[in-house]
Amino acid sequence: MTSLQDGSTTIKQQKISKVPVLVVGGGPVGLTLAMDIASHGVETIVLEKRAAMEAPDPRCNHVSARTMEVFRRLGFAEKVRNTGLPADYPHDVSYTTSLFGYELGRVKIPSRANRFNDAGYADGGWPTPEPPHRINQSFMEPVLFKHASENVDKLTIISNFQVTDVNPVDEKVYVTGHDLVTGEASTFEASYVAGCDGASSMVRKTLGIELQGDDNLMHSMMASITAPDLLSKATCNPAWMYWVMNPKQPGCVIALDGKDKWVVNAFSSTQPDPDTFDWKGAVRTIIGDDVEFTIEAKKPWSGRRLVADKFSKDHVFILGDAAHNWLPMAGYGMNAGIADAANLAWKIAAVVNGWADKKLLDTFQNERQPILGQVSSIAMIIRKKNNLQLPDYIEEESERGQAAREETGQFMMETDSAQFACIGLNFGYFYEQSPVIAYDTSTPPTYTLGSYTPSTSPGCRVPHVWMNDGASLFDKLGPEYTLLCLDNAIDLSMIEQVAENMKFPLSVLNLQGKANTTVFDVPLVLVRPDQHIAWRGTQLPSDPKVLLNQVCGFNA
Repeated sequence: MTSLQDGSTTIKQQKISKVPVLVVGGGPVGLTLAMDIASHGVETIVLEKRAAMEAPDPRCNHVSARTMEVFRRLGFAEKVRNTGLPADYPHDVSYTTSLFGYELGRVKIPSRANRFNDAGYADGGWPTPEPPHRINQSFMEPVLFKHASENVDKLTIISNFQVTDVNPVDEKVYVTGHDLVTGEASTFEASYVAGCDGASSMVRKTLGIELQGDDNLMHSMMASITAPDLLSKATCNPAWMYWVMNPKQPGCVIALDGKDKWVVNAFSSTQPDPDTFDWKGAVRTIIGDDVEFTIEAKKPWSGRRLVADKFSKDHVFILGDAAHNWLPMAGYGMNAGIADAANLAWKIAAVVNGWADKKLLDTFQNERQPILGQVSSIAMIIRKKNNLQLPDYIEEESERGQAAREETGQFMMETDSAQFACIGLNFGYFYEQSPVIAYDTSTPPTYTLGSYTPSTSPGCRVPHVWMNDGASLFDKLGPEYTLLCLDNAIDLSMIEQVAENMKFPLSVLNLQGKANTTVFDVPLVLVRPDQHIAWRGTQLPSDPKVLLNQVCGFNA
């Protein structure tokens, strides 16, 4: 029997399992974080209350290009891309009065079959080996779980486990809970714990961390339906997503399987009572015709703009929806959480593996919180712009009806469509004022939702280039830090020797003559494990040890 006292809580369990890192929550963010940490050789456990391979309710429908780059680095991007809608099903976005009404505009997005032959599409020409992918989380998450459980060393997933307490004591964190099948209680001792347990995060609440912002921006009554004849009977051409511009009941319809499974969101400025809400009537109005359908699940949700006041406390971190949630504009809910995971994973692993200082972990909040503020602001701008008051005659077969449809369609195509080709949101953000990034006098390029300028300025994502042999630069980067060199005349032996003496994991990649590197305006670029730039220069610093100490937190 073990007893631990922190002044207020006593933990008594028959057995304590010890692990360097424990992740609470096995959704996309938790699984990605755990796989990333384990890829650096650090033993990691995930605790998830759902059963193994149990799919979540339909929710996130878009995997951003930046997320797909993370998935590629971890070895399962192709598995995700080969899942979801049928290969030839269009990923278009249709603005329409209903699926049986008037189409007001359409954003052309390539199907899976045309994803890498996407010239002429709004969502095409991405400077990456992994452009976006449209897939519902209910299809994607089992792919992640299967890969994590079958292909990742150093990773254990414990399903059917309910976490009931997270208790930091000195330099350790004790996580208690019980098996939902057997009722058996367990305690885990971890050096670090990550709360990836969603918007109602028990971990966040246990730590006393507050969400700040507005939690009452809009509301939706989401119904998952089966409608066998909808695709064949609808007069609107097939699309991945339909934005229904209808004053009687505005909403959004999303194709799940390209056959008969759909998600229908009925939007409202106030939260309806789920028990009295006319679910069937709302679905029927949004669809626009009395086709046969069955509601399989109902889930009300609210649009918010909330960010935690802090992202960690006492060796415990929160990320994903546990740390921030907002309107699902530009598909950047789950994807922001994956970006959190990519930022935090290598830092925890570096500290556990002993080549970085604990101060490196403080930069998780320092770097991510400002970016999340920017992202939520962009989402709010979209929301405010397209919050239209639709005339009640928009479906009239009249001159004023036609004029209203043309005006609404033009407005939505000009103001809203950029969220479905948001290259700037994916690649434009940069980390500034981070103590583990060695800045120079350059200023990173500004970015918008749909515009991005590649840059080697410290803090930016390293620009992607294709190698002469057809490989992606990102596939050539080492597992930890990589020094890119575009000038064979520069002697790198000193920094390599310093890194070896410090046990600093440094790979060197010579690019001269091996790729079109015109986007690189300096010959030396130091790239972090998360593909952001830590330093650049025209020559090595006089004392490379100072630089390497800074980027791994010893001088932070």
